[in-house]
Amino acid sequence: MKATIAELPKYVDKEVKLGAWIANKRSSGKIAFLQLRDGSGFVQGVIVKSDVEEEVFQTAKTITQESSVYVTGTVQKDERSPFGYELLVTNVELIHTSTDYPITPKEHGTEFLMDNRHLWLRSKRQHAVMKVRNEIIRATYEFFNENGFSKVDPPILTGSAPEGTTELFATKYFDEDAYLSQSGQLYMEAAAMALGKVFSFGPTFRAEKSKTRRHLIEFWMIEPEMAFVEFEENLEVQEQYVSYVVQSALKNCQLELKTLGRDVSILEKITAPFPRISYDDAITFLHEKGFDDIEWGDDFGSPHETAIAESFDKPVFITHYPTKIKPFYMQPHPEREDVVLCADLIAPEGYGEIIGGSERIHDMELLSKRVEEHQLDPETYKWYLELRKYGSVPHSGFGLGLERTVAWITGVEHVRETIPFPRLLNRLYP
Repeated sequence: MKATIAELPKYVDKEVKLGAWIANKRSSGKIAFLQLRDGSGFVQGVIVKSDVEEEVFQTAKTITQESSVYVTGTVQKDERSPFGYELLVTNVELIHTSTDYPITPKEHGTEFLMDNRHLWLRSKRQHAVMKVRNEIIRATYEFFNENGFSKVDPPILTGSAPEGTTELFATKYFDEDAYLSQSGQLYMEAAAMALGKVFSFGPTFRAEKSKTRRHLIEFWMIEPEMAFVEFEENLEVQEQYVSYVVQSALKNCQLELKTLGRDVSILEKITAPFPRISYDDAITFLHEKGFDDIEWGDDFGSPHETAIAESFDKPVFITHYPTKIKPFYMQPHPEREDVVLCADLIAPEGYGEIIGGSERIHDMELLSKRVEEHQLDPETYKWYLELRKYGSVPHSGFGLGLERTVAWITGVEHVRETIPFPRLLNRLYP
């Protein structure tokens, strides 16, 4: 019976055949232990010399790290194993011998591991992170599909920028200027006017020269947009969505979170509703905490967000930021022109902002005024303005950064480990 490692619990006391790689091994004169991986998981294969042919045992003793094999054996329960099972091996067929594999079972520097990212992905820790990432993506589709959203794919090449062009990658689109998208939001607004509730999931690009543990040049965003949804309801959707993916990861990635040493008791508290603090109150709070460098009208940096988040055991919404530090499309507060109907969702434990969202301006006259104030080209944004000309409605949306969310849920310190092939300020290889 051919099986994967993930399927082994179904075959206790039965013989199976696995295609696998040798993650590690150790042996004595009478017994050999092979750490096997096949992409679906990791399992230990045990070979007892007296139970197999001499040739099989010699293969097991001399096989090298990351060699590929077919392994035949009987599945057994093993309470000592994190996986809960092991394989009593009866045969090993060598497919390919790996020679001088560079990532050995010892400490390696970060730059070395990043240079070998194509191989580093095979490690148990990186495998666990990628499996949690996959679960978050799976749960994302499930949540939005179950709540009546349609998936829409906005373009990656655009002629305009939602938040200005200073941090965009420019390219030539034949004889025109074009940019790699920093957000699909404007296009998702158009889609929401056609389909009601929509979401996108795709790569976005920021030419921001930042080296912090929270920043990537290329990252993935989930961007829902909803017609007839105002500010408060938008926040409710966000907290329901984040709660959903966290609980899904807890349910379906127990082994991976254990491999990563994640304190799941922290994640178990992540259920809606989430606390909220206004920007005004956040400024007062920071002054009380000794942050004299921040004034009303300034944007928050990492230390400020972390200080606020530390007062809560769940993600916290910071709401109603000053108009002047937010993008042109955000709806003003009905009673205050100096702040807008927006919120950033700050993750606990120092992981920073994972969601930015707002109610969008739906009045064409006001949006035209904002385009002018931000010195944007009205012709470039003509199609966007027309969304307010033909049946405009109140609408809201948000964007969740996948890699920061993966980092927070897994407890990984740096976002470079939460994407298969990170693009950083100093890294385009591999």
